[in-house]
Amino acid sequence: MSATGTEELPGRGRTVGRLLRRGDFRRLLGTRLLGQFGDGVLQAALAGTVLFNPQRAADPVDVAAAFAMLLLPYSLVGPFAGVWLDRWSRRQVLLVANLVRAVLVTVLAGLVLGGVTGVAFAASGLAVVSVNRFVLSALSAGLPHTTEASRLVPANALSTTAGTVATVAGGGAALLLLQLTGPGDAGYATVTVATALPYLAAAAVVAGFSRDHLGPDAATASARATARETFAGLVAGLRHVADRPPAAAALLVIGVHRLCFGVLTLMTLLLYRNTFPAGGGAFPGGMVGLGQTVAAGAAGALLAAVLTPPAVARLGTARWVVLLLACCGPAQLALGLPFTPAGVVLAAFVLSFVGQGVKICVDTTLQESAEDDYRGRVFSVYDTLVNVTYVVALVAGAFVLPPSGVSATVLAVVAAGYLATALALARAARSLRARGRSGPRPAPPAR
Repeated sequence: MSATGTEELPGRGRTVGRLLRRGDFRRLLGTRLLGQFGDGVLQAALAGTVLFNPQRAADPVDVAAAFAMLLLPYSLVGPFAGVWLDRWSRRQVLLVANLVRAVLVTVLAGLVLGGVTGVAFAASGLAVVSVNRFVLSALSAGLPHTTEASRLVPANALSTTAGTVATVAGGGAALLLLQLTGPGDAGYATVTVATALPYLAAAAVVAGFSRDHLGPDAATASARATARETFAGLVAGLRHVADRPPAAAALLVIGVHRLCFGVLTLMTLLLYRNTFPAGGGAFPGGMVGLGQTVAAGAAGALLAAVLTPPAVARLGTARWVVLLLACCGPAQLALGLPFTPAGVVLAAFVLSFVGQGVKICVDTTLQESAEDDYRGRVFSVYDTLVNVTYVVALVAGAFVLPPSGVSATVLAVVAAGYLATALALARAARSLRARGRSGPRPAPPAR
């Protein structure tokens, strides 16, 4: 992660209006918003099916195992997907992927309606999640083709935060739809199949791009790469990151954040499922209360999108990330320790503010550091790291958290993790500045 100061960002071109003047940026943003709205609907349907469906039950280990089955298999092949993103038209990837996941959620809805569990249900969910992650990698890799390099920070802030808000809106729409359909397998199946509509709309929007508009710039290799060639491309992508200290530091920071985020996610799910009462009141438990934390998280992410670009312009990327991480640990401890619904909602706001600010900086650092021919591989490695650390945290949390979700010790460990990461990043940034490393070293040309 860059250790420089205000010279990282030019002073112009950071407003939403300037970004939206470009039609290609608007089209890519529209594709993201529609797709992530669908993701929100799907996530609410799956969460309700696994956690709050009166016809099913799950303990902490079951929840962690479900996440592991959905995310880990894709994580093992994610970097190879990045090699394909650097060979195939990213516009075609986004078009086909949205059509494919519209079909897959229809199949998944049928399984939910039939009360199917076990391997079949997990495999269907895995297929949908795998395509979703592929889409997000392609969106990030294609973004620099729709905006100037000087506007990458605000472009990432707008795109990722608007996507987060769209996901929350999709979850809210799912909750409203559930009020009409009722809980149980039939209601959650209806919500699941409704996800196909925004996915089809996203495919229609991205079809407006020309085939080569989103890159890659040098897609000259055959799409039918051998396994050996694919592995060689992956190794080249990893070396590309390793040769750039800012990019390597960015991946380490996001990995630690996802570890902490995963533990806090499982803690929150358990609190709302088993501890907080589901009755009325300003801050209820159950699915409605969980929806409040998601909404609070969206508000925090939105605020981060507003504040991160000027903060980076004034402080530099590394200093802003250090500040975010250093504040997050104590805030989570202070707000979370009472273990009340109101405290958890406020903690979710802070956690999402920090997470979104860090993500904006990490996305921008990787986009600036990686050459376009490697960018797809870099973002797929990034995506894989995000998934693996999240699952590791969930599995670890399943064995250390009680069914109630109440654990002051675990909360203190998470807070210490954020503080330790902030300290390590601050030291690394000072070391880079002392050695005069204001930019990346040239990457090896081999792919």
